[in-house]
Amino acid sequence: MADLAAYLDTSTWDPQEVISGGARMVPITTPAGDFRVWTKRVGTNPDLKVLLLHGGPGATDKLYECFDVWFPAAGIEYYYYDQLGSYRSDQPSDPSLWDLDRFVDEVEQVRLALGLDDSNFVLLGQSWGGLLAMEYAVQHQDALKGLVISNMMSSCPAYNAYARDVLMPQIDPAVLATIQDLEATGRTEDPRYEALLFEHHYRHHVCRMPPEAWPEPVVRSFTHLNKDVYVPMQGPSELGLSGSLEQWDRSAELPGITVPTLVIGATYDTMDPAHMRWMAEQLPRGTYLHCPDGSHLAQFDDPQHYFPGLLDFLQGLERPRDHHLLTRAEDTHSI
Repeated sequence: MADLAAYLDTSTWDPQEVISGGARMVPITTPAGDFRVWTKRVGTNPDLKVLLLHGGPGATDKLYECFDVWFPAAGIEYYYYDQLGSYRSDQPSDPSLWDLDRFVDEVEQVRLALGLDDSNFVLLGQSWGGLLAMEYAVQHQDALKGLVISNMMSSCPAYNAYARDVLMPQIDPAVLATIQDLEATGRTEDPRYEALLFEHHYRHHVCRMPPEAWPEPVVRSFTHLNKDVYVPMQGPSELGLSGSLEQWDRSAELPGITVPTLVIGATYDTMDPAHMRWMAEQLPRGTYLHCPDGSHLAQFDDPQHYFPGLLDFLQGLERPRDHHLLTRAEDTHSI
């Protein structure tokens, strides 16, 4: 990093941010009233500011805590952010708030409150956060300097087809039948349901480690998942999608997203890596980064590929050269 003193300089921060170590509650307006969402700033870089959109919906930004090992040393200013309904933000009980367009409007309000613009604003979203980032780019790409879509396909019907045709056949048929029966009969709170998913799906495709060895931030994020947000939008599990997002598809709009965009996929992901490579090819300034040893949370189970490629893309946004041509070199792993 070129200038540690500049990165650590808080003289341009809001005084309350300095007192609170970068944490700030951002007010947002919704059709159901006014609420507050939690953000936390790390570092100072006027040319490169990354807003992190967590997964779920209804999960937390804890799944980005491992970024603390990589981003400061690279001089990247970044913002943790718990979306409305998530752990450190307000958690209203009005189900009308769990709507994609309202979440897009929330991100725009957060952007404005944090003073981010097209000279510095990079939006990074993973899983549901990647879906939200794509939707935001379709509606507000004039505010973006760059975009990162991590571990998310541009089509929920295509995701469901991948789950049905590729992921489900990997599960023992008797186990799969039990999981599907528990779902069909509304018994997803049965302890057997989560136990079967962890053993036969999550440990292979969400985070490729035995559950007892999962990183502490991953465990904490699962513990703090707000199912009142997650289930209506996603459905009860990662083994396919059955909530209000089931028919979401922005594949046809990808050629219209003209900002530099990195798409990150992984061999063992719940999302189809071939589809995510295809997405990068549809984007006019798209690049694909493949994590050969990773799954859905590749930042934890394949950091040796995830972070060098991500950092090269982000730092390339600051360099006066053709980043699209530069980072094709990262796209070297077969899938």
